[in-house]
This record gives sequence, structure tokens and C-alpha cells, in this order.
Amino acid sequence: MITIGLMSGTSMDGIDGVVASWRDTGAALPELRASVHRAFPAALRAELLELQRSTPDDLARAARAANGVAAEYAELVHGLLARAGLEASQVLAVGAHGVTVRHAPSADEHGMPGISIQLLNAALLAERTGISVVHDVRSRDIAAGGQGAPLVPAFHAQIFSEPGKTQVVLNLGGIANLTLLHADGRVEGFDTGPGNCLLDLWAQRHRGASYDDGGRFAASGTPIPSLLERLLRERYFHLPPPKSTGRDLFNAVWLESHLGGSQALEAADVQATLAVLTAQTVADAIRRYAPEVAGVWVCGGGTRNRMLMSELQSRIGLPVQAVSARGVDEQHVEALAWAWFARAHMLRLPGNVPAVTGAAGPRVLGSFTPA
Repeated sequence: MITIGLMSGTSMDGIDGVVASWRDTGAALPELRASVHRAFPAALRAELLELQRSTPDDLARAARAANGVAAEYAELVHGLLARAGLEASQVLAVGAHGVTVRHAPSADEHGMPGISIQLLNAALLAERTGISVVHDVRSRDIAAGGQGAPLVPAFHAQIFSEPGKTQVVLNLGGIANLTLLHADGRVEGFDTGPGNCLLDLWAQRHRGASYDDGGRFAASGTPIPSLLERLLRERYFHLPPPKSTGRDLFNAVWLESHLGGSQALEAADVQATLAVLTAQTVADAIRRYAPEVAGVWVCGGGTRNRMLMSELQSRIGLPVQAVSARGVDEQHVEALAWAWFARAHMLRLPGNVPAVTGAAGPRVLGSFTPA
């Protein structure tokens, strides 16, 4: 069974895509047939970032951006097929995340479910690739009373669990999320808070770069204790799980409200503080919810930020290793998860973990658009 996974996360840097060939059980790592990263064109990325907040004519703009996302996804799929030496007819389905522009999953005062909006024209993607598409993966979990995130703990449990051993998997994307794989088989997980999103924002503002390459900008500064203390007062950090978050909370407005308009702070010192913020909130969550763990496995783009990885090691006080030591590239884990969601949907298998998201029960996730 061959599926494709396409993931574009909160960092909004582009698309990670993989072709996965699954064994019968699906419980082990699939064979990785091909992988590709495709950066978003600058104009599309700018529009997607602009759509993170309300804008004039945003319904039409969002629809056009969804077309743009689908077109980029389709080009990446063609590249994946060429690398893997496959025809479209050999692929069962594409699991496609889309680009999140709103994530407010909590029910409103009338008891109506919250929302999580991912921009993607799945019909256009199916039309341009000739492959069926599994998409809108978060909505069913939210309809069942869940947060719709994080969803990757279900996949982490499939590929990383070891009976009798507690493990923690940390995904350092734009938002940081933890998967707690307990020795007794329980699976827990939640978003801890910002991963790279604030670091990327500050690097863009003060270095003109989309991210802090290698963490060098942060490493050139000194963390500001008083600023860190203010940032750590954020209510979200102290909420119990299930919980999830995104750019709706951790954005430029949030950061500037804590900076207080001060012009005296050195930009590099703020960047260093933001790296410590990510490390500290992760470390606090691990100490609170998995105190017995002996080490932490890390995946996602944040693994390339050397200062962030060093701060994690220091503040967690346990071995921190990239998941590549477990046989899977840290940049491929989330795309592989969406290939897994496509497989689960086609087999009518649940893709959520109710203990993680707070949903009323296991659910088959995603909507289906046929080739």
C-alpha cells in the first residue's frame, strides 16, 4: 500500500512531502520511497501569513490562496512520483494537511464546536495529480469535542512505542508539541507553546531571513531574565491538557505586548530569550507530565537550531536526541504522519487519540476527494 504525505506546518516555510510504502500491519516504519521539500513562492507565503488575521475580502483571498497551495502541492507530488519511479495510479491516496490560518478549537458559549481552518483546494490537487486526496483531517476530531491537535501522537505511538518503556517525542515545528508514550501503553500529548514561530518572526524582522539559521542569531545574544519571566506568565503554559495552540495566540501582537514597546532591548538578546522560552516550556511540561522518562527524542525543523537544542539539553537535564537515531529523518516525521493518516482513512481506522485531543472517542479522520 503506497500513500503520499504532504505537510506544511506553522512555520510556513514550505511543504515536506514523502512517498511511503506500508507493510500489512502498518505498525512499523514504512519504506520511504522518496522525499522532497518545496519552498512556498514568496508571494504565496506572504499572502498566507497575511491571512493569519482578518483582512478585507479575506474569504475570496483565502479561496485563491487555497488554489495556490494546491498548485504547489501538485508540483511537489509530480516531483515525488518522478523520484520514486511511480505512476499516479500506483498511489492509493495523498494525505494533505493544507496551511492552517485559524486554530480556535474550543467550543463556544452555545456549545458549538470550535474551528481549525487549513487552506487547500483538495479538488484541484486531485485534478492535477490524478490521485485521491484525504484532507481536512482535523475537523472530525473537533466535531467529536476534541482539539483537533496534536494529531501526530497516534503516529508516534505506532512507530516509537516500546512496551515497558516510557518515552517522550518532541516535535519542534512552528509550535512545539509533546507525545508521551508511557510504559503501560498510555499515550498522551499536547502543544507546549511556541516552537520556532516566534524565533522565525524575530529573525525575519531583524535579519531579513525566514528563520534563524543554525540558531546563530540567538547564540549571539544573552537571554533577558525579566523578559523571560513576563513571557512565562502566559496563561496557556499553565493550562492542563488537552490543549493546543497556534499563531492565533503566539504571534507578533503577543510578543510585542510583552516587550512593552521598549527600544532598549538588543534584538539578539530577545532572540536568545525566545529560544529559552521554547526550551523552558518544554522542560516544564516534561517534568510535570513524564517525570519518569529517561530521554527525549526530537524531530522537526527546530533540531537544526543548535542553541535551542543546547538549551533543551540543559533545561530538561536528560539526553536529547534527534529521531534519526531511531531510523527516521527528523524532517520527515510529520509528512510521514500525513501519509499514515491517508492510509488510516482508506482502511477506515481511527487516526486520533482521545486522551490527547479530548475527543469523545476514536474517529476516522479526514474528508475524501477521489481522483
